[in-house]
Amino acid sequence: MLVDKMSFSLCSSSVETPNPFFGRLHFANMNVPCSRPFSRLGKKDDVQIMWKAALSNHLTCEHLQGSVVGKKQLGEGHQKVEHVRTLLIDNYDSYTYNIYQELCVINGVPPFVVRNDDWTWKEAYYYLYEERAFDNIVISPGPGSPTCLADIGLCLQLLLECWDIPILGVCLGHQALGYVHGAQIVHASEPVHGRLSEIEHNSCRLFNNIPSGKNSGFKVVRYHSLVIDGNSLPKELVPIAWTTSNDALTFFETSSSISDAYRIEAGRPINHHSMSTYLKDGSSSISDHVNGLHDGTVLMGIMHSARPHYGLQFHPESVATSYGRQMFKNFRDITVDYWLRLATSSTKHRHGRPLRSLRGGSVANNENKGCNYLVRNMVNTPITSIDVRNLKLKWRKLDCLASQVGGTRNIFCEMYGECKAEDTFWLDSSSVEKGRAHFSIMGGRGGSLWKRLSFRLSDQSDVKLQSGGLLFVEDVQGFATSLYLKDGFLDFLNKELHSFCCNKKDYDGLPFDFCGGYIGYIGYNLKVETGAAFNRHKSSSPDACFFFADNFIVIDDHCGDVYIMSLYDNDRSPLTWLEDAEQRLLNLKASAAKNVQDKYPQSVLSSPFQVGFVPEKSRAQYIEDVEKCLQYIKDGESYELCLTTQMRRKFETLDPLNLYLSLRERNPAPYAAWLNFAEENLCVCCSSPERFLRLDRNGILEAKPIKGTISRGSSPENDEHLKARLQYSEKDRAENLMIVDLLRNDLGRVCEPGSVHVPHLMEVETYATVHTMVSTIRGKRRPDVSPVDCVRAAFPGGSMTGAPKLRSMEILDSLESCSRGIYSGSIGYFSINSTFDLNIVIRTIVVHEGKASIGAGGAVVALSKPEDEYDEMILKTQAPVRAILDCEAERLYDM
Repeated sequence: MLVDKMSFSLCSSSVETPNPFFGRLHFANMNVPCSRPFSRLGKKDDVQIMWKAALSNHLTCEHLQGSVVGKKQLGEGHQKVEHVRTLLIDNYDSYTYNIYQELCVINGVPPFVVRNDDWTWKEAYYYLYEERAFDNIVISPGPGSPTCLADIGLCLQLLLECWDIPILGVCLGHQALGYVHGAQIVHASEPVHGRLSEIEHNSCRLFNNIPSGKNSGFKVVRYHSLVIDGNSLPKELVPIAWTTSNDALTFFETSSSISDAYRIEAGRPINHHSMSTYLKDGSSSISDHVNGLHDGTVLMGIMHSARPHYGLQFHPESVATSYGRQMFKNFRDITVDYWLRLATSSTKHRHGRPLRSLRGGSVANNENKGCNYLVRNMVNTPITSIDVRNLKLKWRKLDCLASQVGGTRNIFCEMYGECKAEDTFWLDSSSVEKGRAHFSIMGGRGGSLWKRLSFRLSDQSDVKLQSGGLLFVEDVQGFATSLYLKDGFLDFLNKELHSFCCNKKDYDGLPFDFCGGYIGYIGYNLKVETGAAFNRHKSSSPDACFFFADNFIVIDDHCGDVYIMSLYDNDRSPLTWLEDAEQRLLNLKASAAKNVQDKYPQSVLSSPFQVGFVPEKSRAQYIEDVEKCLQYIKDGESYELCLTTQMRRKFETLDPLNLYLSLRERNPAPYAAWLNFAEENLCVCCSSPERFLRLDRNGILEAKPIKGTISRGSSPENDEHLKARLQYSEKDRAENLMIVDLLRNDLGRVCEPGSVHVPHLMEVETYATVHTMVSTIRGKRRPDVSPVDCVRAAFPGGSMTGAPKLRSMEILDSLESCSRGIYSGSIGYFSINSTFDLNIVIRTIVVHEGKASIGAGGAVVALSKPEDEYDEMILKTQAPVRAILDCEAERLYDM
């Protein structure tokens, strides 16, 4: 159970204590002391049955019962082995599926992923030794320490018992390899997260074709607070890699890392240092590193002297690690050679265990391409019992009209601004520079298909997972119904989207993806439907609200083209609405938009609290919470924690639409939004610069996380200085890299193997009030996952949680004193043509039942300074607060 005061350290009285399992052959009844108050993250349900079925379906009888490799195949070596089957143990990490993607490409068949508490040792033994279903094991990174059984699960027993199976442990898996053989796990001299180090190695097989040493080009990304004490290594563990100095580097200092990695993965020549002669068992000559490391170095890799077991403290799967794919390829080759050698042995059994053989080529590539059959709690079973409604779409285009009638603002106010713009939406691309989103979508109560959805999660407790809730539905005639959704809102939305279809010819000529469907928001608390254990705080506003939009307008904010759109049933005609909308638009007169920045001078604010906002937490409490985050990070519980808070103010007189219009003029943003849900007395005024996730009609998923923010300068020179300061900031680059790797992981769960890539890394974008650091991650969606599955894999956006995501959200729930509500969630659309586009809800004012609330926060990393984190949080409130001041000034001016 998660308790109110979470003051725990590592999972023993001291991480330097001797290993209690050193020398044991069996430890089925082991009991590691652990003071962690966390509940287990994730669900144990019927998914295990699905995995067993997947094993029988995807690993054929021929695969499981393959004969010993013949001499001809042996002589030709591992190049003729088409597939290597990996059991990938997930330690509840947010980088596991980056490893998964690499292994898909290298092994020729997807690895089989299980979490560290999904299988008992008996079950693992059955698949490893009786069914002989796997050729090697990879143990993922993860939060916590190997000294705590709740963190490491089955991994310790695998490392002890599976002495005859190749194993590679990454980060936490590396530490576990050291721990089970008697090494001590200690705090590093400093936590190193999202930073890089140059690596020296001993040229063993794991580092084949990889250079070594300072200035060699071999730089790796590190995410860890704990390390193996190199001086405590037992004689059976051999150091194979270490840092060349104590100083970690920023990504900017090592910008050649990615290009180096791509060169080796593309098979291009490498300028590397001379390598030692390899021994037949895959190791190399070991000099004087066995009895400790050189002064000022940190142990970065180990191997067992007699078993095919390896560990890497750094993250070879990170986008910024050089030669990461080469290391996984080397482990594959080690695996192949290991089984080929054993296949020639006259010994058919060892210690009662049947001798396995590598059975390559028994499962065709095309049968397993992209078959991630273990994406748990995310990909639903096929929906076969839903009646599909065939809808039609009609549209008209008015060339360059928006620029002739005063722009998008005037169109919205004319078409939907009456009666306080009740039950209206406006996905507003008010900032279109540098290729940002440039289509705005607006609408109100529509035709016969229109409806409004409002969903509230059931009352939550901190001990029981409950993702179900109550859904209220109102149609265009005002008829309201309610129903309880046992499986939650996302499951309902998935079924709804499967229940519609539209002829591709109806929307083929459109330059944008939305052709009707659901527009609204998903609140942060829906994290319980995507893997989080619970919500500690209940939201006062609905957890999800959507309109089904059938009559709407789309505006190209680049060229001013206006599209009038109508989605309808076969037996209904949209001509009346299309004609009426066209006539109103053609009659619209241009009018000058109010320029609030000219009319009212910009205020210089030190705090939103000076204008009446009441904080959930004082400055002192927020700084104390940052310090708690730093302690969690030091203890290895998280790499990055996105701490947030809320501030609120009551309003007797406030026009939410004017507030939004002021906000979009103060702080134009590419993913801005206005939502009005009249029945809920709820308006959302959002000026977000951040895209959460988009799926286009070509099946390309794109995320654009923001990490790193700094204010604009008071002069052009000062502004450029601040922009450069952000660009070169070690802390901000570390933040951004961690979230990029997290989003690569999230997309990797639902994308084709090898398709996830980062076309733009750590680019600085400029907005009205701030500079931000933005990266872009893309991948090709697998055909067996739905749009909602894609969202489920990545929600909430990692830039608002930190990493590893599940453990970080649990920690944040314990520190934050109220629900984030709509803030930190996503606003956007789900179109009936299987596309979607969602933002991250930041820089937002939520007006609900007479109160305005603003959420703000920032990522806490090992390099954070508590006072600076508080100042950054306040900075992010400036645009919303100034918009409120503008509205108040305008009201007083008009009186």
